[in-house]
Amino acid sequence: MADIQDPVDDLSVTPPKEWATGVPAVTHALEYSLGQTSVRRTALTLLNINQVKGFDCPGCAWPEPKPGKRHKNEYCENGAKHIADEATSRRVTADFFRDHTVAELDQKSDYWLNQQGRLTEPMVKRPGAEHYEPIGWDAALDLVAQELRALDSPDEALFYTSGRLNNEAAFLLQLFARAYGTNNLPDCSNLCHESSGSALTETLGIGKGSVTLDDIHESDLVFVVGQNPGTNHPRMLTALEETKRNGGRVIAVNTLPEAGLLRFKHPQKARGVIGRGTQIADQFLHIRAGGDLALFQALNLMLLEAEEKAPGTVVDHDWITTHSTGYEEFAEHARKTSWDDVLMATGLSRAEIEQVHEQVLKSRSVIVCWAMGVTQHKHGVPTIREIVNFLMLRGNIGRHGAGVCPVRGHSNVQGDRTMGVWERMPQAFMDALGREFDFTPPEKHGLDSVDGIRAMRDGKAKVFVGVAGNFVRATPDSDVTEEAMRGCRLTVHISTKLNRSHTVCGDTALILPTLGRSDRDVQAGGEQFYTVEDSMSEVHASRGRLAPASPHLLSEIAIISRLARKVLGDSPAIPWEDFEADYGTVRDRISRVVPGFEDFNERVAAPGGFRLPNPVNQGVFRTPSGKAVFTVNAFTMPEVPAGHLLLQTLRSHDQWNTIPYAMNDRYRGIHNARRVVMVNPADIEALGLADRDLVDLVSVWHDGTERRAPGFRVVSYPTSEGSAASYYPETNVLIPLDSVADISNTPTSKSVLVRLEPAASGGAPADGVAL
Repeated sequence: MADIQDPVDDLSVTPPKEWATGVPAVTHALEYSLGQTSVRRTALTLLNINQVKGFDCPGCAWPEPKPGKRHKNEYCENGAKHIADEATSRRVTADFFRDHTVAELDQKSDYWLNQQGRLTEPMVKRPGAEHYEPIGWDAALDLVAQELRALDSPDEALFYTSGRLNNEAAFLLQLFARAYGTNNLPDCSNLCHESSGSALTETLGIGKGSVTLDDIHESDLVFVVGQNPGTNHPRMLTALEETKRNGGRVIAVNTLPEAGLLRFKHPQKARGVIGRGTQIADQFLHIRAGGDLALFQALNLMLLEAEEKAPGTVVDHDWITTHSTGYEEFAEHARKTSWDDVLMATGLSRAEIEQVHEQVLKSRSVIVCWAMGVTQHKHGVPTIREIVNFLMLRGNIGRHGAGVCPVRGHSNVQGDRTMGVWERMPQAFMDALGREFDFTPPEKHGLDSVDGIRAMRDGKAKVFVGVAGNFVRATPDSDVTEEAMRGCRLTVHISTKLNRSHTVCGDTALILPTLGRSDRDVQAGGEQFYTVEDSMSEVHASRGRLAPASPHLLSEIAIISRLARKVLGDSPAIPWEDFEADYGTVRDRISRVVPGFEDFNERVAAPGGFRLPNPVNQGVFRTPSGKAVFTVNAFTMPEVPAGHLLLQTLRSHDQWNTIPYAMNDRYRGIHNARRVVMVNPADIEALGLADRDLVDLVSVWHDGTERRAPGFRVVSYPTSEGSAASYYPETNVLIPLDSVADISNTPTSKSVLVRLEPAASGGAPADGVAL
């Protein structure tokens, strides 16, 4: 393996791209893939990814077209990179850990750690030791079981998972945790889309989107709010292209002009290779960070006013009367909306908003899609509730081509929640779980991700078990999070690759290596498959095709099952060995516990699997009133004092979740650097700064505390005025643990009040990447 060097910042900036994908995306994907593994292995992965008899992309949760309509290359640039990253031929062995102390690894960048390759055998760091060392599987799981049994309460343990986990493993993880005695099941959704689940459950009775791919294709008008499909879920661009070709329109709402929403060149179509491609956004609203609530309040006001001028032609009173409650209270509040507030909060002109209103009036069917640009604000839940108000006004809920579309950014994060990975599962689920396995699940609600960090910080949680993901780098308040993790008696990470969470150790730490999505999974009952659920509630099989990275790897299902046997013994009597041997036995149990999964094994055997029912589309709303709920949402907008900006954290194009695959953000024109802050030219001038100045980012909070991220280069960029942007996880240090969205407890990563100070020094920052 070639020596991997820690990257050194050597910033260069080119103009932002005005289109996305095309031939360069194919070239970059192949370059990365062939840099990780052989031509043969690359071909095997790319021909099987997102295919009916292949494996689900471990990247985003965007759905695949129906069988027969899929391209043989049904993946995007970032999906190809992500699977190549997992299928890499590089290996992390015991010799590697012998050569590197934990302290040394802790100084390496996220990029460097990831590039070392696949983990190959269980490793342990003993109390006081400087190195990880090999440990057998039985000894490793005995160690975990000993620590779990020694706790004063099961609630002193946390069981975290990211969306990479499959349905069967997620079901077993929550079963194990609850049979052990705790509902402490934090997950990555707590950090990202919890605001969506909170708002949708309150208003519509289910915390999921209601649309299908066909709805997207055939909608008259699609809003894309607070998301960047070109980087975070690029296959969405092919769906939006279909929308446009069917005569639909797209409105993009974002603080940054994103290349994919300007123009898309489909690399599998002639028009995307030799033509100009397709203009995606018919209108781009260059909104201020946090202004989305005000925008939809203005649109709702205008719809009500239009209805007053032409009664019976704008608002769908039949739908409202039949299916909803709370309309009068909502309408009374909406009519008090202040245009001064709206224009201040959004930074838009009234003419721009009126143009959107005209498009809404022309559209029989409307979909609103959103992602973390909406959810990760203090007022994220009210914003989504206002979006639901907007859709319900014209009956755009539960009919073809219309509805709510939260776009999940991680494969199977929605499936994990469906399977019970949530600290507050409904009582009906808990009762069904208890009946199926003859035990009484704990009643006390558990801890989510933010509250879990608080518990570790305060010494109330002492064992952390992470199944997939990179918890330390995905969470806010980096210094507090790391100190909390280091205060644990035991930290356990079930992982495919090395990451920063492995270097931030409890007194004892374990790394348990597992199979990846692309790895062939053979158990006592023969070759296995497992299932995932995408953003649109489609459930389908995933079958790995590659030889595992090491003979010492276990599947996540095997690890959880073996650990459960060691911790629980025969009480309650759960057939963990059967589950490990044959994943079909897990699906049989899921079919009797989880609504919508009846005859699971038979239905998932069909090509493409099946779609879970969404009661909203049948006019059923599982709210206390039995109807959809109009809500009253007070106007709010983060206050930004003079000399400050509202910063949002985001991913670069060459990044998946917390891990950068390169130091470039190609579409935004930023190369060979990550410690940059993108600022509008007018704001740079007003702050007395200059392009490429070296600054420290200092976050300022209502309690007077400040946090500092040192050594960032100012980059002049067309952000909305008053707004700035910078990459995470480098900027997670700026977000206090207690700065969370109301109701959902999601970190406010998209509204960080900062000032830019001349850099205190030119030294290396905390994440180890030299400046």
